[in-house]
Amino acid sequence: MKIKRFIFTTLSALAVMLGSYAQQWAPSDTQATPEAKALFNRLMTIQKKGCMYGHQDDLMYGYNWWYEPGRSDTKEITGDYPGVAGFELGEIELGGVKSLDDVRFDNIAEMIKWFHKRNGIITVSWHVVNPISSQWPGIKEPNGAGSAWEVGFLSADGDNAVRSVLPGGVNNSMFNSWLDRLASFFLGLRDDNGKLIPFIFRPWHEHSGSFFWWGRTRCTDEEFAELWRYTVRYLRGKGLHNILFAYNTDKVYSAEEYLIGYPGDEYIDMLTIDWYGEGEVFNRNIDKALEFTTSLAARKHKLHALSECGPISADLLTIMTKYESSYLLTWRNAPRNPDNPSGEMLRVNPDDPLKIMKANNHYLFYNDIKDIK
Repeated sequence: MKIKRFIFTTLSALAVMLGSYAQQWAPSDTQATPEAKALFNRLMTIQKKGCMYGHQDDLMYGYNWWYEPGRSDTKEITGDYPGVAGFELGEIELGGVKSLDDVRFDNIAEMIKWFHKRNGIITVSWHVVNPISSQWPGIKEPNGAGSAWEVGFLSADGDNAVRSVLPGGVNNSMFNSWLDRLASFFLGLRDDNGKLIPFIFRPWHEHSGSFFWWGRTRCTDEEFAELWRYTVRYLRGKGLHNILFAYNTDKVYSAEEYLIGYPGDEYIDMLTIDWYGEGEVFNRNIDKALEFTTSLAARKHKLHALSECGPISADLLTIMTKYESSYLLTWRNAPRNPDNPSGEMLRVNPDDPLKIMKANNHYLFYNDIKDIK
């Protein structure tokens, strides 16, 4: 009888342990949709096979074209789409029809649905306007007056935009209306069967810097963490259980620094970091950063990505092979125009680096990942 009881107790403990392990490697949302769970598992599988190439706004415009569905600078360079397509929703909170980059939101929705239908992976960012200065009279400017970058007057102890949008803050009701507009857009992202499309959402990014109104020195670390939690709870409360949430910093030099303002594992599915640069110092720094962020991700049972970087170099590609990371993403190819003849934020060299990546089996493009489940 004692032996039977021992065996039963041991098996029960093993079942609990295995069940707990299986639950840990899963989306943080206990109500995650089957599609969100499938995306999480797919990303886990992919990052063990290699690292995807991602490109911001790749499907929306390029160096010399503007919204031609099916077109892609990456495809024109390599013959293939990126594995990950990035989209930006800045200024959707204002209720207009175009983003801060002058892209129509209905076109963004169309291309998200198009890429998802073909089994591509989607990531979304959100440069939210300054909730204080965006209300001031005068002309608003992308990246200028009223934008996420207008922060010179802000401080944790003075004018604090984050505190203003949290419960009890003067701008909380307005912020809720912004989240309502964001949620409405997300709720419209459905496949042909009416199911919500799963995607990676990276809000409140690069908070380790002080250049956005949610950045360090602009609010307290706990206020930032609560902004994160509030946003996630609000969106989940709208029935959006199809989202994988990506925590993000700009360049940091230790795991301790990386976790300042971290909102908690129950709100995060992916650990990401942004770091632009090249050369010997950059190589040392990004190598170290990838080491401690991928280690943290493994310990916390989270996915990982180098969510913004550039330019691509042979050194960076070599460093990436050392770590399990879902993707690296270079920023957008802004079209040339009379006021900006050389292009803006040109993060992708249209010559060799992408071709080198495409030729290397470690780096995965659309055709390499579209059938991975």
